[in-house]
Amino acid sequence: MEHDDLPRPKGDAASKLSSEDLSPYSQDELTVRIALLEAEIARVSAHRDKAAAHMAAADALFGKKNS
Repeated sequence: MEHDDLPRPKGDAASKLSSEDLSPYSQDELTVRIALLEAEIARVSAHRDKAAAHMAAADALFGKKNS
């Protein structure tokens, strides 16, 4: 089993965020939180795309790895 195939730990940041009670937050605080989360999504997407490009370059150079 590859490392990427392992399940995420239950205490990871996304799990903690998704279970947090949002009722104490004001509308302004929620707007700020949404902006921060959207920025994090963009950061993670860019990292994923960079990793995919790196893997594609490696596959092109060395051939696709057979599982």
